[in-house]
Amino acid sequence: MSPHQPDGITWPTDGRIDPACAEVEQSRPLSVYVHVPFCRVRCGYCDFNTYTAQFGQGADLTSYHESVVSEVRMAASILNDAGFARRPARTVFFGGGTPTLLDTRSIAAILHGIRSHIGLADDCEITVEANPETVDAQRLKALKDTGVTRVSFGMQSAVPSVLRTLDRTHTPERVPVVVAAAREVGLDTSLDLIYGTPGETVDQWRLSVEAAIGMRPDHISAYALVIEEGTKMAAQVARGDLPLPDPDDEATKYELADELLGAAGYRWYEISNFARVEGDEDECASTSLRHASCHNLAYWRDWDWWGFGPGAHSHIGRLRWWNVKHPRAYAGRLAGGMSPGAAGEILGSTERELERVMLSVRTADGATLSEHQRPDRVARLIADGLVDPVSALRGQIVLTLRGRLLADLVTRTLMGYDG
Repeated sequence: MSPHQPDGITWPTDGRIDPACAEVEQSRPLSVYVHVPFCRVRCGYCDFNTYTAQFGQGADLTSYHESVVSEVRMAASILNDAGFARRPARTVFFGGGTPTLLDTRSIAAILHGIRSHIGLADDCEITVEANPETVDAQRLKALKDTGVTRVSFGMQSAVPSVLRTLDRTHTPERVPVVVAAAREVGLDTSLDLIYGTPGETVDQWRLSVEAAIGMRPDHISAYALVIEEGTKMAAQVARGDLPLPDPDDEATKYELADELLGAAGYRWYEISNFARVEGDEDECASTSLRHASCHNLAYWRDWDWWGFGPGAHSHIGRLRWWNVKHPRAYAGRLAGGMSPGAAGEILGSTERELERVMLSVRTADGATLSEHQRPDRVARLIADGLVDPVSALRGQIVLTLRGRLLADLVTRTLMGYDG
């Protein structure tokens, strides 16, 4: 979830939702995000809402689950009071931070709270992010027994020097061990990679992608490094200790990843995400692949989601809001019977249309053309090699490989914001 919190309207202390403002579509699926803000070491590039300290009752590793379950209970009451029908969650995602710093009983307690108060769909995808050094075969088996279906490992790189630059604490040798252990207990597996780390060569990136492919995970994500203001890495760049990432270098690395992953039987379904294709899926739409992350697609398809935890964002109908960021403030509000919501906003029709295009255009299904997108804009994108012309004839904006590198430009052009 985004760590940035724009200005917005003050959120009511009881968290109450006005159904008239929300305009919730009951047929729209619901997803759940659980933010676990704790880390052993804060990575130099990370600007997510994370903490290495503990903050007392309801805001430490042993009691944090109590605060989350309190918020889950409050959310169910808010939805019920607003007259919304019960919608069991289609996906649950534990992100962070490092969710696997919580013991298995805490994760089980949170899942029990969601199941009891919101509900879990029979085929609910339940993902836990894990750093490779925080789990072993026994822990992975315990997670599977709680109902977790999928684990996403923060591999980032297979090169020790790159891992050191990123302040990652695991060794490359640890990753295949935990991937094999997860597969052995029946968990779906995903690996996160980062490209564009200062000092990383194209050959080192190739080694990392090939190492990930060699483990045959069900899913691989490849994200460009973004140096965020206020991070340790931003200070290193400002001092000249590290070079800025080169956009051309990042484009080369993305194209290389796409080539290697495609040749190995992985298909892109969202710009940064690739799913392994099973033998019976050759004709399957990319976003319907068995190993595509349903939770990722929840964001790109503009589903409703409720984010639990400090700093977590939620999106229900036209409403978007975000929680207070500090774990102590989060736990304190809930202990006092108040909503942890800090502020929010009501999206207008123009904002919703922009968001629809911006999100859906990132997927392999593409964005559906609306009456607002003029033919001359689409023609310009086709001429520039950014959009597939055949899909455009069917009324879909599907990005070419070059278009994936310039997705923001495509969105601005479609919406008429390109000047």
